[in-house]
Amino acid sequence: MLRFAADENLNIHIVTGLLVRNPSVDIVRVQEAGLAGSDDPSVLEWAAGAGRVLLTHDVTTMPMYASERLDAGLPMPGLFLILQDLQVGEVIEDLLLIAEGSLDDEWDGQIRYLPL
Repeated sequence: MLRFAADENLNIHIVTGLLVRNPSVDIVRVQEAGLAGSDDPSVLEWAAGAGRVLLTHDVTTMPMYASERLDAGLPMPGLFLILQDLQVGEVIEDLLLIAEGSLDDEWDGQIRYLPL
C-alpha cells in the first residue's frame, strides 16, 4: 500500500476519514514529523526521503517546487493536489482507491490533481 504524507494545510477530516475507513492506511502529517511551519521545498525533501506521496491543498506554490525537484533530477514519490472545493467524502474515496490499488512506485515523479 502507498505511504502518504499530509501537508500542514490538508483538511484534517480527510486524514481522519481515511483512517476511519481503512486503519491500515499509512499516512503521516508533516506536523507529526516535526515539520510544522516548514517551507514547501523542505516538505517535499522530507516526503521524498521518507518515500511518501504528498497530499496537499496548496495548488499555488507546491506544484512549482515539485516541478523544480523533478527538473533537478531529485526524487519525488508523487504529489496529489486536492482542490479545496471538493467534498471530503469524495477525496477520501479517491485516496482509498489510490492507496489500495497502486503499485509502490506508480506515482513517482508525478504531479496530479484530484479528482483524477
